[in-house]
Amino acid sequence: MAKYLLLYAGGSMPETEAEQAAVMTAWTNWFTELGPAVVDPGNPFNADSKTISAGPKIVDAKATASGYSVIEADSLDQAAKFAETCPVLLGGAQLMVFETFEVM
Repeated sequence: MAKYLLLYAGGSMPETEAEQAAVMTAWTNWFTELGPAVVDPGNPFNADSKTISAGPKIVDAKATASGYSVIEADSLDQAAKFAETCPVLLGGAQLMVFETFEVM
């Protein structure tokens, strides 16, 4: 099985304690449903970031990505199928799926 990075972009954070609890329940249920396919449940990102380019040149930036998870699947299509029920989508985020590969 290959590993896939689920990269989350955008979305909103729950505002009330009840909304936060409902979101955490949705994430727990989703991870439970995926079972051993979850390699790393991941975390959200802080919006403040740094962009580094050749030189090096370092500038302050606002992140476009908002979090990640890593799963295992038999194919990109299967990983996308797993991702289509991800709770991050309920908060208005988009989700991109990338196959990773071992080079080291």
